[in-house]
Amino acid sequence: MDAMPLNVRVRLSVMMFLQYLMFAVWWVPLAAYLTKLGIEGNAKAWILSVMPLGCLIAPIFCMVADRHFASQKVLTALNLSCAVLFFLGARVTDATALFVILLLAMFCYMPTWSLTNAIAMANAPSEKFPQIRLFGSIGWVASGVFSIVAARLYDGLKIDNTAIPLYCGAGSALAAALLNLTLPNTPPPAKGQKSSIVDVLGLQALTLMKDRNFALFIIISMLVMLPFTMYFSFGSQFFDSQGFEYITATMNLGQLSEIFVMVVVPLALVRFGARWAMVIGLGALLVRYAAFWAGGAIGQTWPYYIAILVHGVIFGFFFVGGQVYVDRKAPPEIRAQAQGFIILICYGVGMLVGTYFNVQLINRYTTDGVVDWNPIWIIITIMSAVLLGLFALLFRDDAAAKTAPAPSE
Repeated sequence: MDAMPLNVRVRLSVMMFLQYLMFAVWWVPLAAYLTKLGIEGNAKAWILSVMPLGCLIAPIFCMVADRHFASQKVLTALNLSCAVLFFLGARVTDATALFVILLLAMFCYMPTWSLTNAIAMANAPSEKFPQIRLFGSIGWVASGVFSIVAARLYDGLKIDNTAIPLYCGAGSALAAALLNLTLPNTPPPAKGQKSSIVDVLGLQALTLMKDRNFALFIIISMLVMLPFTMYFSFGSQFFDSQGFEYITATMNLGQLSEIFVMVVVPLALVRFGARWAMVIGLGALLVRYAAFWAGGAIGQTWPYYIAILVHGVIFGFFFVGGQVYVDRKAPPEIRAQAQGFIILICYGVGMLVGTYFNVQLINRYTTDGVVDWNPIWIIITIMSAVLLGLFALLFRDDAAAKTAPAPSE
């Protein structure tokens, strides 16, 4: 495909914007909201596990969609389902009911990341895809605007500890579903082809685990999700405990930095290679938690902003660098499955384990409902330092070099 009409490009960009907006607007402040509802312990762990659980199921839904239905129709149906489920989630406070509703919502939502990528790449020249995908990051950043606008329009109304973000998610999902009706037709690309669950989950990529470096990369990538999840899933709880007013907007400064970092990531991958890119990403992870530790030690909030702003470096260099390494390492016939495998390991298994690990860690240092965050940050900082050291000392990128692909989240 050599060119595309401007109106198609605009619709694809808005599709990406709304798809990431509808998730970030309620997920970022969720942990603080659960704390406000009095939902703690295992109940909180289960609710905060709905995203990784959705990741585990998403490939199966995508396989069905790829073989039987037009992608834009499947996306419309899933977004309408999300709109209903987010609305219902906003109206319940019982932990079990909220878990069931949000789990069903993630079963519907997580496949949309793959579907939106597929629709965009099927209807846009390959070199334009990163520019279209960028609007997903912009949508994530824009999700923080809701809390600021609400405070300005409604006499200081704070929405981060309320059900309002879920209502915003429902409204965004409905808007996305209506927009999807205008998208170009994208027929099922693999209609009539057979596939197995082994193919969809990328389990044939397990053959690559025979290679020492690849196995080390997979193990460390999974372990990295333990410290990473502390910020991604529990950051709002921490910032709420520190008295931050606009939690979602504050944390989204990290996604704002990501937009700029993504511009230099492809250049850095070509110049330094995937190994050193991932080392930089892990170094930024260490900086994040050292900043949280320092902020508590000196009683100042400014180090917390450093912890937020390095998000783009962590994601861009470690996770995108990892995708590049997998792309180079895997044989062509299982390259797509290998990418699915690393996503399954990180955002599925890794986040699931990380959620439960961090809930137990927070509970260990909670007394009478008050969390002592300093020992938590010390433990997470040490963990990040160990992972950085192990990776830098033991991992070698022995994959054949080739041109780095455009980054994708």
